Amino acid sequence: MKQTFKLNAQLKQDMTGLIKQYFLQERNEDLGDLAAALILDFFMEELAPKFYNLGVEDAHTYMSEKLEDIFEIQK
Repeated sequence: MKQTFKLNAQLKQDMTGLIKQYFLQERNEDLGDLAAALILDFFMEELAPKFYNLGVEDAHTYMSEKLEDIFEIQK
């Protein structure tokens, strides 16, 4: 099952604007709103969960290290 992230309208508009700006600056392509929204949808469906999982793994590592510190104090 794929995770889906909900974006409010303003955030989605801001993100599609950034995508359009990137394509214009880096690729000299003037994307329309639909194309930018489709790219954002792809990022949200395919890439965002991978970044989310990396964040969870980083948090797990951090918390594990802190718990080890606490147990060291206890010994």
